[in-house]
Amino acid sequence: MKFSSRQPESANMQLAPMIDIVFLLLIFFIVTWQFTRSETELKVSVPTAEEGADPQRQRGEIIINVMREGEIRVEGSTVNLGELHDKLASIARQYENQPVRIRGDGGVPYQRIVEVIDTCQKAGVWNISFATQRPESSIHDSRSPE
Repeated sequence: MKFSSRQPESANMQLAPMIDIVFLLLIFFIVTWQFTRSETELKVSVPTAEEGADPQRQRGEIIINVMREGEIRVEGSTVNLGELHDKLASIARQYENQPVRIRGDGGVPYQRIVEVIDTCQKAGVWNISFATQRPESSIHDSRSPE
């Protein structure tokens, strides 16, 4: 009696769909990175502090940039205090403990920062943090072995 062994057909892997998925993921991460980069204005020189909280962003955190001239920028657009209040109030109604980080330039008058804080509180946002950076000397000191 002759037995015939059926060999399974070789499985061919389709590369085109896999390449499409890889490119879509790449595009997604580039676009996401670009949005997060635009939120942190590079022209804002935040004050220095020896000690500070972890610079990691919280999920859904809104970044308010206060430029040296006193202009307020949120999500890449310039807003006044009224527009900032409206934007934050609508977000605060949806999310109870909405985190906000204020990135004030080191040269901006303190009064302008207080106005932004007051606007946040009037809008119902209480979870406010401030961005700082470590001084250059402490960065080098912490890396040098002693």
